[in-house]
Amino acid sequence: MSSPTQSQPAGQAQYQGQGNQQAARLLGEAIAQVQRIIVGQEHMVEQLMVALLAKGHCLLEGVPGVAKTLAVRSFATVVGGDFARVQFTPDLVPSDIVGTRIYKASQEGFDIELGPVFVNFVLADEINRAPAKVQSAMLELMAEKQVSIGGHTYPAPKPFIVIATQNPVESEGVYPLPEAQRDRFLLKVDVPYPRGNEEFEILRRMSVDPPEAQQILNPDLILKLQRQASDVFVHNLVAEYIVRLVLATRTPAEFNMPDLTSVIQIGCSPRATLGLVAAARALALIHGRDYVLPTDVQAVAKDVMSHRLVLGFDAVADNVSTAQVIERIVAMVPPPTPVWNAGQQRQSPGQHQQPDFH
Repeated sequence: MSSPTQSQPAGQAQYQGQGNQQAARLLGEAIAQVQRIIVGQEHMVEQLMVALLAKGHCLLEGVPGVAKTLAVRSFATVVGGDFARVQFTPDLVPSDIVGTRIYKASQEGFDIELGPVFVNFVLADEINRAPAKVQSAMLELMAEKQVSIGGHTYPAPKPFIVIATQNPVESEGVYPLPEAQRDRFLLKVDVPYPRGNEEFEILRRMSVDPPEAQQILNPDLILKLQRQASDVFVHNLVAEYIVRLVLATRTPAEFNMPDLTSVIQIGCSPRATLGLVAAARALALIHGRDYVLPTDVQAVAKDVMSHRLVLGFDAVADNVSTAQVIERIVAMVPPPTPVWNAGQQRQSPGQHQQPDFH
């Protein structure tokens, strides 16, 4: 990473990457800056940061007007880097987003014109309005972080994250995301309506001159924080707990939940296992720890696993949601218990004083 310069935003020059507590302060400052714009929705803003640190993509689902797009724009401003918004419509073709070959008469040959997705942050607005060919073009971009045009491969910039939004209430002109596409997203976050006091604060804050977010991070810092998140320690018993959570979606009868056998048609894929580890590590870093606790796994389980489940026909007819199924599984699968050594305080353990588990 290049050395800090005088032109960098406040907070960047103070971070040299020595400890997770210092990283947590910087990440907390970035999250607080987004919260200056977005009233409430603390869970959504935190999960956006989790997805960024875990090198994953995020899908936001909510009715129109709950500040999904504003949150993503504010988040991109705070963390720095290039940002592009792509409005997905039914008449889009893949070349509109990834680029195409253009004939140049002066060169008597073809030149490559890259699409708008070659930025650090792609906001795929209303992604479920795009037809299947466009959604499949996004698969290579999201999974491989590269695009193939005219026999050549063009890598996406680093860091790279796709944050997509979708509207769950419309049915006309909508192409539901297939399971393979949903599985590419590390997190799927449901964005609810604001509460009464938050609605009043939105009226007070946004009806006049709205506040503006300030940049806190930059792409080099993000890469450094991503490497730091990937080094967060995961105890073997915590890893086994993650595996048991995923296995419980495939064979619930073996985990004392035989009633879920007819509810779940297809369980979570191994991407859910890897996603739980990556998201839990990122959340631990946000909280200033260099080790993962079972509570970190439980906090991200619903957003990582619920969109990877496929429920049976009867469960859908009975209005059973995947989030309810995941909550039941998390409640039924026992987590390992952290054991703190003498002198350690559970509320604020030292950075390198990791708990044992049993």
